[in-house]
Amino acid sequence: MNTEIQFPETLVEAVKYFGEGDNAFTFMVGLRWPQGVKCPQCGSDRVGFIATRKIWQCKCCTVKKQFTIKTGTIFEDSALSLEKWLAAIWLIANAKNGISSYEIHRSIGVTQKTAWFMLQRIRLAMQTGSFEKMKGIVEVDETFIGAKARNMHADKKREKGIGTGGVSLTPVMGLLERTTGEQASRVKLKHVKTRKRKELSAEVREHVEKGAEVHTDSFRSYCGLEDGYVHKVVDHAIAYVEGNVHTNGLENFWSLLKRTIKGTYVNVEPFHLFRYLDEQAFRFNERKDNDAGRFIKAVHGVIGKGLTYLELTEGKGGDGLPRSPEAWQAV
Repeated sequence: MNTEIQFPETLVEAVKYFGEGDNAFTFMVGLRWPQGVKCPQCGSDRVGFIATRKIWQCKCCTVKKQFTIKTGTIFEDSALSLEKWLAAIWLIANAKNGISSYEIHRSIGVTQKTAWFMLQRIRLAMQTGSFEKMKGIVEVDETFIGAKARNMHADKKREKGIGTGGVSLTPVMGLLERTTGEQASRVKLKHVKTRKRKELSAEVREHVEKGAEVHTDSFRSYCGLEDGYVHKVVDHAIAYVEGNVHTNGLENFWSLLKRTIKGTYVNVEPFHLFRYLDEQAFRFNERKDNDAGRFIKAVHGVIGKGLTYLELTEGKGGDGLPRSPEAWQAV
């Protein structure tokens, strides 16, 4: 079996290539096991291939001997073909402002509910995970994602007894490492429970290398960072830029994030927010790559991850934040 990986360069080429014969299957085999197929359970290479069913059988395992290309990936237990999965990954990895489940539903011919489930699993694959600590100059800021009271029906506002402010606002913290040499700026996002010093400072210390130059606004929760960092503050009540001290990089990113959520997704449940943050951070951090490169990186992320529909609908498998019954919009 030929396991050489081929790289379509455009969406049209990708749809055509993966839709022909066994190309999607061969592509995934080569990507997942470039050194030869191994059992995902025990790691043994003593496996036999049953071509008529496109499955392998491990000669070492005593239970769960048989496995497929989908075993141990976000595709597991999915009846959808690989070509549909790969087309969906290409679309979401390269859509600057995201892509809705309705658009996936129309584009690849699945139900909207199935498309939504697919996108949530693909967002899991797009999680960057833990990369090396940020260094150099790092901008730190937070924003709120939530509904505007003025967009609610008058009866609902009276029922809740609210004015014109935000409803169910949820804080999101961001860290941005500025461009250094050939390394483009990159972000790391976190859906935080509070904006208290204990939580925000802990995130900085966990993800930023000691001795780095940290730029923040004058928010009090960032006080105390001086003991491990070169902490520079810009007071937004006075100015937004003082020399090279500013958080404009993150402010620009917040604009992209909110445009994506409000313009494409419209409503996002609070307990799913971290998935949309992962999606936007992935595309931002890989923006210098081409479409094929982003696609390959996203597909690499499907291995070793899984998400069930029950976990999604019960608000599990996430960041541990409590589930809220209310849907909300970007500010």
